[in-house]
Amino acid sequence: MLAMLGWLSLLSTPLWPALYRETLPRQIGAIAIPALIAALYTGVILTHWAGHPGGFNSLDAVMLLFTDRWLVVAGWVHYLAFDLFIGSWELAESRRRGMPHLLLIPFLILTFFLRPYWISRLSGSSQPLPEAGYRRDRKEAINRVMTVGHT
Repeated sequence: MLAMLGWLSLLSTPLWPALYRETLPRQIGAIAIPALIAALYTGVILTHWAGHPGGFNSLDAVMLLFTDRWLVVAGWVHYLAFDLFIGSWELAESRRRGMPHLLLIPFLILTFFLRPYWISRLSGSSQPLPEAGYRRDRKEAINRVMTVGHT
């Protein structure tokens, strides 16, 4: 539920009062909520990992870690915090590049649901988010957004 509040703050950025629009959603989505989730992660790891069989040296070792419900929670909250942090970065980049918020929303949704796939698509492009120019030619901007990662 906490992570969803962070995603809602990023998705609803244009609805925030102008005074807070550029800073508060990012502070919530990139700093405050990931920090709380990281504290939960740290607490779970400190109290449940010691002495547990498993590790990261093979798939079988990782599967052993996930036989403990608390370590599954740790893995889950790790992804929640990281995804939210990446979504916040996307918001900051879109602002820096002058991208309209409505064009950012699909990027945020793809990050939330398909982060490993989506990050691999973005990493193949020299420009994960298209550069500014949206206010001059929206049709060209939409075409650039639709072809990211296909170059």
